[in-house]
Amino acid sequence: MSMNGGRDGTERLVVIGGDAAGMSAASQARRMRGPEELEIVAFERGHFTSFSACGIPYWVGGAVPERDRLIARTPEEHRARGIDLRMRTEVMEIDVAGQRVRARGVDSGAESWTSYDKLVVATGARPVRPDMPGVDAPGVHGVQTLDDGQALLDTLERTRGRRAVVVGAGYIGVEMAEALIDRGFEVTVVNRGTEPMSTLDPDMGRLVHQAMEGLGISMVNDAEVTKLLTGEDGRIRAVVTEEAEYPADIVVLGIGVRPETTLAAAAGLPLGARGGLLTDLAMRVRGHENIWAGGDCVEVLNLVSGREQYVPLGTHANKHGQVIGTNAGGGYATFPGVVGTAVSKVCDLEIARTGLREKDARRVGLRFETVTIESTSRAGYYPGASPMTVKMIAEHRTGRLLGVQIVGREGAGKRVDIAAVALTAGMTAEQMTALDLGYAPPFSPVWDPVLVAARKAAAKVRASAG
Repeated sequence: MSMNGGRDGTERLVVIGGDAAGMSAASQARRMRGPEELEIVAFERGHFTSFSACGIPYWVGGAVPERDRLIARTPEEHRARGIDLRMRTEVMEIDVAGQRVRARGVDSGAESWTSYDKLVVATGARPVRPDMPGVDAPGVHGVQTLDDGQALLDTLERTRGRRAVVVGAGYIGVEMAEALIDRGFEVTVVNRGTEPMSTLDPDMGRLVHQAMEGLGISMVNDAEVTKLLTGEDGRIRAVVTEEAEYPADIVVLGIGVRPETTLAAAAGLPLGARGGLLTDLAMRVRGHENIWAGGDCVEVLNLVSGREQYVPLGTHANKHGQVIGTNAGGGYATFPGVVGTAVSKVCDLEIARTGLREKDARRVGLRFETVTIESTSRAGYYPGASPMTVKMIAEHRTGRLLGVQIVGREGAGKRVDIAAVALTAGMTAEQMTALDLGYAPPFSPVWDPVLVAARKAAAKVRASAG
């Protein structure tokens, strides 16, 4: 029975955030219970719902022809399914004791309180914007939302100069560098780390570095941006590091994201070391029976390290939403955790990783063996076979798989899924060598590259135990 909701006998579920986790939760809760049992109110401060932020670099680069292809469900489609979706409305405050939220119309400024029986916090992430002069100048762009993508495209079309600087060399930085090359810009990437893709070990990151330079991207590593210079017109004109100055007609920030948990923190909800909300296995906010959280604003359990980790990815956000919607709708579901799988590409170079890097394993006190092998995507004699590097990390003595990184051409990236399944199952390198994987010359050598690495890792573990 409702304390707060609208009609007699109905409960009210309030959702803060209209993208992957929030609208998956709302949609799943609606599947579980009809409008006469559960009223659903969702707030979204932007112009769009249920969109693919991961697709933005491909839209900017021209591989995806128009913005609307990145929208999975429009506000109208959500409303047609019985969700009271309020666009351009930002939640300013969560009153946990009073079970209500205060929202403000972004355009009108009008404020109102909405009470809830159940609450979902799906506030997502915000891009890191360094606190330095020039960061807010025209021509400096982040790429988190479709609005950001549109603003960047508008600038690209207006800008007469052709020099672009990307700050940061993680997934977004690398993908945006390629998009800008595709748009005909001269691209320099300024990166704080020793090699691009810090989610890889540096020896594997070096392969990405070489591929980027092969595309004509200038890669500047071990460089910290200190300020952004603007011209007399107020627009961006250069990116400055301690060592050098890089002329720029446009700057894209790809320094990563942080959990958007300002609201949650103000409401006294529990946050982890990285600032993300902490939940239990049912995605309930710890210590709060009727509040759930999911997506880029939460920290999740890494099943390999046993530690909480911040992994903002659309795959997890959609799974969180399913779990939350099932539970908020009166069913039961859990999200056990992640193994840290991610895949990307730069031109035709595929980059994949799952599990722990060497430094992650060291940080949690694991001893390990590592092997790196060179193989090919297909049987060596079959046309189109291309080289692939696989790095595998296995636990000392036990041989338990701890992590895999793969860099190669066509067919390399999705091979990481073999390792992701093995990690989830807690397999050893020795057990992996017996996996019955699909084989024919057009698809792989007789020994798949992942199994070649597993054989070598298993042998190294045996030798070290002896």
